[in-house]
Amino acid sequence: MRLEPRRNNRLSLRSRNLRATGAAACLAAAALLLTACGQSSDSATSAATEAAKVVPQKTTASPSATADLTEDQQERKSVLDATKVTFDDAATTAVGEVANSKLVDLDLEGVDDDDRAESPSPAGSPAGSPSPTGTASPTGSPDATGSPSASPGADGPVWVAEVAEKDGTVHTVRINAVDGKVIEARVDADQDAEDKKQTADRLSQATQTPEQAAKVATEKKKGTVTSVSLDDNDGNGVIWSVDVVGSDWKKTTFDVDAKNDTIVREETDND
Repeated sequence: MRLEPRRNNRLSLRSRNLRATGAAACLAAAALLLTACGQSSDSATSAATEAAKVVPQKTTASPSATADLTEDQQERKSVLDATKVTFDDAATTAVGEVANSKLVDLDLEGVDDDDRAESPSPAGSPAGSPSPTGTASPTGSPDATGSPSASPGADGPVWVAEVAEKDGTVHTVRINAVDGKVIEARVDADQDAEDKKQTADRLSQATQTPEQAAKVATEKKKGTVTSVSLDDNDGNGVIWSVDVVGSDWKKTTFDVDAKNDTIVREETDND
């Protein structure tokens, strides 16, 4: 009868050992599961971080202001960025170069397309050494090919003025648009009596100055005056044709009545 309790004791001890072993195994399994979960979470976080590095957030970048400009607008910007002498100052200098004269035309070279076809210094101008690259020389003489450079040369941009005496005799005055110094002043050699009479008649009809016309134009459109010219208004008197380049580098031409300062025509060049 004593053997039975011993057997029961052995079975009870074995059961306890098995339960302890099972509990230990469960604890180990749980630990492994937690470790695996932690590693998965860390891996997911790391993967997300790496993905963020590889795929940056989308940003809205504003395009370059210069990249959106047309060729003509870029040329205007280049010339005006280099210009230091204003229209008013250039006009005063030009008129002061020829006694008792009045301004009939003033143009900043390189701003208008027409400048490319015009010779800045015809025959009779002071001689100057042409540039080997075809750029106009500092004295204003044409290059080796006979065609002027439209963009600023080595000495910078140039104001080209035409001033007339009372009898209509026109003088061309070239002014450095950086330092304001006169490069050249000469009488136009190709004028005849009819040309002089026409110029004198237009000046007698113009009761408003070019400076007044420029003021009217810039009040209508903020910008820089690059050209003012006295012209006929299709037989209806005379006008001051004023070019203004705005902050968008587009050029607007205003035809201003030379008697009453009213704008009779306006046109914008979008190129």
